[in-house]
Amino acid sequence: MFGRMCRNIKMLHHFAPPASDEEMRASAIQYVRKLSGMQRPSRANEAVFQRAVESVYEATRQLLLELEVNGSPRSRDDERRKAAERGRKRDEQLRAKLLREPA
Repeated sequence: MFGRMCRNIKMLHHFAPPASDEEMRASAIQYVRKLSGMQRPSRANEAVFQRAVESVYEATRQLLLELEVNGSPRSRDDERRKAAERGRKRDEQLRAKLLREPA
């Protein structure tokens, strides 16, 4: 149903310390960029782009405040290591696929 998420959008829920406003805003910007297909909006679209970022930021902030938490908080270092390992596995799979395909 949801498909794959943009790899630049980071998980923010249940970390110690909690996600900062800057992290939530950066994720909101990435999300709006992805949906709009615009890295930077034109002057004509700047206001609507910024309103969308603010709406996503506020929804993210509210979501993280209201989610119920179970278990120990995540470690940012552990999550970085896991992401790096997933990246290495993706690279290995791609290389193997490229080597199998006829030229």
